[in-house]
Amino acid sequence: MSDDDGCDCRPLGFLIGLPFMLVAFLLSLIGMVLWIIATLLACCCPCGICCAGILNLALSLIKAPIKVIRWFTKQIPC
Repeated sequence: MSDDDGCDCRPLGFLIGLPFMLVAFLLSLIGMVLWIIATLLACCCPCGICCAGILNLALSLIKAPIKVIRWFTKQIPC
């Protein structure tokens, strides 16, 4: 997981990104609930395509905390 510039440890970016990661974590909890509901709806729906957009949105919300903290740590130089 090393970057191109060779800096792996960026504690300042991590600390600055923590409040935003907390908000993203709350969004990921909403994403988990959406994912469960959409999965249940996809089982009931005969075509299965109806809930594909909701499932994709839910998965992107679940991955949000990781994306946020990676973005913040990349913004701070070593």
